[in-house]
Amino acid sequence: MLMDVHQHADLRFPQSLPEFQRLFPNDAACAAYLEKARWDGGFVCGHCQATGEPFRFANRPGVLRCRKCRRDTALTAGTVMALSHTPLSIWFWAAYLVTSQTPGMSATQLQRQLGMSRYETVFQILHKLRAGMVRPDQDRIGGRRGEHVEVDAALIGGRTRGKGRGVHDKVLVACAVEVRQRRPGTKLEKRTGGRYAGRVRLAVVPDRSAASLCGFVECAVVPGTSLVTDDWSSYSSLAKRGYKHLAVAERGDPQMAEQDLPIIHLVFANLKTWLNGIHHGVSHQHLQAYLNEFTFRFNRRLYPSNAFRSLLGIAGDVTAPTYAELYSGDWRHPTCCGCG
Repeated sequence: MLMDVHQHADLRFPQSLPEFQRLFPNDAACAAYLEKARWDGGFVCGHCQATGEPFRFANRPGVLRCRKCRRDTALTAGTVMALSHTPLSIWFWAAYLVTSQTPGMSATQLQRQLGMSRYETVFQILHKLRAGMVRPDQDRIGGRRGEHVEVDAALIGGRTRGKGRGVHDKVLVACAVEVRQRRPGTKLEKRTGGRYAGRVRLAVVPDRSAASLCGFVECAVVPGTSLVTDDWSSYSSLAKRGYKHLAVAERGDPQMAEQDLPIIHLVFANLKTWLNGIHHGVSHQHLQAYLNEFTFRFNRRLYPSNAFRSLLGIAGDVTAPTYAELYSGDWRHPTCCGCG
């Protein structure tokens, strides 16, 4: 079975549950997948750079030992699975379930599917997977000729009772989304004027100041891009920052918002529905992690098969939170726009 995994040079995403079971029946098969992802041309020792077949251990499939320097190399180093005592097969099952379910899964649902006894372990696995959803070399959106980017901010949070009037326990989230045009003659051409969403970026911001909102835009959007925002004064410096800026005066009119900023309002509506429907609300401490997951899913909604490797952090050097960091609040979730 190890050879079957090695023969998949493109390391493709399993398209069905039976195919997943054939590719990854045990920890050894998962280790073979990781080895192929890291060294397509054969093992290279990270300590002495020697090449060649390493020593392998039946009881430790995630470890390879160099025949020259006799030092061990962990296959999970640089991935979200690093230093984890959870079996590789559990990690692969979790990644498959999370990527194959279009709306995602809550920790309770994943615990039930994996048959694990401790909720805390599953909660940590999910947050580590979310860390793999943000690439360290994340590029900025926009910059495409003939297209523009909508930018806005909204308060995210549940209902508050017993605290009087005003806004309580809500978090300000900034969003930027590419607006693309459908090809003429398609079935959805008349919907939202033929416009649809491209890539999206989301980040928690402290306030509606120019430093926060324009700082988010600079991290998330390529300079020179045409931007459409509402007429909030904090956006006024975008032109000086190298963007082609158009401010729309909504004046609280929902019809104006639907007409001039339809795509970003649709994104926010989908985000709120997803947070409440799948996760039944999230804490402020971990909101950025859930924004990262929504961004990951949204940007790959047309290409779900590309998500599996990214989720495990195989494609890049990823730092994931420990159990203590998650519960102490010391972990700072990375943002999908790199401005966290």
